[in-house]
Amino acid sequence: MSITLKQHLAIADEKSLAAQTHLLFVLPATRPENLPFSGALDAKLKRINKKYSDLSKSAVMADLPNGAVASWLVLASDLSTFKRQTQLRKAIKPLLDEHPKALAIAVYGTEAARHKAAKDAFYVASVNAVELPERKSQASKKDSKPRQLKSIVMFGWQDPDAYSGVQALVAGSTLTRTLTMTPPNELNPAQYRHQIVQLAKSNGWQFKEFDMPKLTKMGAGAFVAVGQGSDPQDAAIVHLTYTPKKAKKHIALVGKGICFDTGGHNLKPAKYMSGMHEDMNGSAVALGVLLAATKAELPIKIDCWLAIAQNHIGPLAYKQNDVVTALNGTTIEIVHTDAEGRMVLADTLTLASREKPDWMVDFATLTGSMMSALGDRYSGVLGNKPELLCKAVGVGAAVGERVCAFPFDDDYDEEIESSIADVKQCTLEGGADHVHATRFLAKFIENDTPWLHVDLSSYNRKGGLGAVVSDVNGFGVALTFELLKQY
Repeated sequence: MSITLKQHLAIADEKSLAAQTHLLFVLPATRPENLPFSGALDAKLKRINKKYSDLSKSAVMADLPNGAVASWLVLASDLSTFKRQTQLRKAIKPLLDEHPKALAIAVYGTEAARHKAAKDAFYVASVNAVELPERKSQASKKDSKPRQLKSIVMFGWQDPDAYSGVQALVAGSTLTRTLTMTPPNELNPAQYRHQIVQLAKSNGWQFKEFDMPKLTKMGAGAFVAVGQGSDPQDAAIVHLTYTPKKAKKHIALVGKGICFDTGGHNLKPAKYMSGMHEDMNGSAVALGVLLAATKAELPIKIDCWLAIAQNHIGPLAYKQNDVVTALNGTTIEIVHTDAEGRMVLADTLTLASREKPDWMVDFATLTGSMMSALGDRYSGVLGNKPELLCKAVGVGAAVGERVCAFPFDDDYDEEIESSIADVKQCTLEGGADHVHATRFLAKFIENDTPWLHVDLSSYNRKGGLGAVVSDVNGFGVALTFELLKQY
């Protein structure tokens, strides 16, 4: 459900805020004159031995004499987008925890400062006010039916065009997080494919899928090797297309959609298998970007390719030392069955590149080595065009979804040379597996298509990341949505 935005150009005073129950004050470094409810703020600062300047480090929250609650925050002008969003998230969360129907946001400072603060605060409040999946019984809930935020009232800035795309971005992020958080018994490949059919119908996307019999007939042996281990064999590559009128550009989104990853015959221990229903996050990001672009009516043709499968064990599951032939004819020596993501992506990238998009991007929770390299605060990007990497790093910093570029030199291929096939799937030694995986994937891209690979090491961070408070944070949607807008 979209949140209604009401805007008031006038700077807020106590009279205009009298009817509001939950308030956020976004302030400049210099304290504004006639700040509403100054008495309550000063009393709270005195009690906790803080000064106004300390509001730039963390927000302060206090009850107001009229029974309302307020949060005050100073946003310094030199903060990065990530830090601005992080501070806003922490300031807004206690207000949203009370499930208000309406949230008032009052911005102060110069015109430029108010414009940026208003847009950032609207996004952070909106993206965190949505309802996400939970399976608690009514008896265990504190509130049988918590209120949902229905409106945001903005004071100090008014511009009908200032929020263009924010609601579309929130819709995309919500879809990504909702799908990723869905329990695995409710989102196996067959169920996932059914949901995608419904999304396609409601958003006017063209829908096509390549199921296991069709992929087998086509010779997509890399994908089939993974999908054949499941019973039923309900894996498929799904192809969605958004074709707006007057589209002059064409891009492709590709997503890894492993609905559950046991590791296959190289079985994961319990510690590392827990949470593996989220291994389809890459496909959810691709869908989230597609939905955001559709709602924003971006004039770009978008092909969205989703590699949907599970990685199970069984008599038909692929094994170490198997040799399989991919769709483009490349033979692959299987080294580790838990490197299934690059297998399903290989044939999917071939199909995507054969449509000759101007450029393409894939999303995947692909390697543990990227997590070792960056932790869960950044994600990594690699690709075959340096200018695309530079663009991604810059856009990531601008929208608060930070990415780090890694090398893509061809001498890394030495580690994945095979004596019995064209290429090894991976190595047993590990090492720079995030680079090896990307070099592997590059062998399945045709037509020299410009390509960006996003290894989603930061898709889940406890307590949230940047703008988003939920652990599963939808990372990649804002980054790619902005790339598309600039493109």
